[in-house]
Amino acid sequence: MTTIAPPPSTKSQVLRSFDVNDFPALKGLEEEWRFTPLKRLGDLVTATTLSGAAPSVEHGELPAGVTVTPAGPLEPVLVPFDRISALAFGSSPGVTLIEVDADTETTEPALLRVEGKGSDAAAARIYVKIGRFAKATIVLEQVGTVTLADNVEVIVGDGAQLTLVTLADWDADAVQAQHVKFRVGTDARVQHVQVTLGGSLVRQFTSVEYAGRGGDAELWGLYFADAGQHLEHRQLVDHGVPDCRSYVGYRGALQGASAKTVWVGDVLIRAEATGTDTYEINRNLILTDGAIAHSVPNLEIETGEVAGAGHASATGRFDDEQLFYLMARGIPEFEARKLVVRGFFAELINKIPVEELRERLGDVIEGRLAEYHS
Repeated sequence: MTTIAPPPSTKSQVLRSFDVNDFPALKGLEEEWRFTPLKRLGDLVTATTLSGAAPSVEHGELPAGVTVTPAGPLEPVLVPFDRISALAFGSSPGVTLIEVDADTETTEPALLRVEGKGSDAAAARIYVKIGRFAKATIVLEQVGTVTLADNVEVIVGDGAQLTLVTLADWDADAVQAQHVKFRVGTDARVQHVQVTLGGSLVRQFTSVEYAGRGGDAELWGLYFADAGQHLEHRQLVDHGVPDCRSYVGYRGALQGASAKTVWVGDVLIRAEATGTDTYEINRNLILTDGAIAHSVPNLEIETGEVAGAGHASATGRFDDEQLFYLMARGIPEFEARKLVVRGFFAELINKIPVEELRERLGDVIEGRLAEYHS
């Protein structure tokens, strides 16, 4: 008789492996994949190795103390806990290392452009290492056409501060399954701003672990799904060390037939993580009929000695009362809609410490609104 092992009951029990063959074939019935249209992922679901051309990583002049180089084997920050992440690890032709020297404080952001090289299924690995007591801002802008499995691994050294902005502005036919993993050192602080606009299907999983007391992680997300797009965001904040903090705040807008978004926020507070302070919230604004937003916040708490733990989720249609209020004061309907949507996203856009990028995002959002309300 064959015994089938039950699925893991907690996030701490999930299978972790670097070998793609250790993971069972995906059926779409698994909890982690039930919202994802697996057929649209193509070879990323069925292949055991990927041979397409990896995206290039390009940049101009970098701030002093910041380097970008090809690297040999590096100690993994991420141990994959899903099949596609393991596929990315095993198939990546190399590693791009972005390093900030210890005690460096940059005054300008490091701007990098990750450019897809075609639709053949490919893998990539980026490794970000922030030295002790360094302070830096890094922007990764992802553009072009891809079918991509990629991992971004980030070490934030003790006492360091990192603002990482990732912008997925792929071409309309692009497909991406990405895992971003942060390891946050003692008294270190990381702020991740994840912006997702382009692509046919983009699935981004962000996870956080703490390497010492006093770690602080803020995960912010902004996404705008248009007709036919599937944008999926998942987080796992793993509190395994006492006296650490996390905050997750994601906001999305949807418009057009079959526009679909998924947000799943998981926070695990282990028994030893006393003094944890955590909160997560997701808000979705549905602008037209035919769009669907899924929002699932989860807390798994193994100790009663926490400073705070909570979550919230809200999904609603465009507020006609707000629109009426503005139009009653002489503001044309389209301008009123722009004001409401800009206000909805304003907090997150202001988290981006690059003025040119903030302005560009505002223009993109207004352009998308104009497509349906011109």
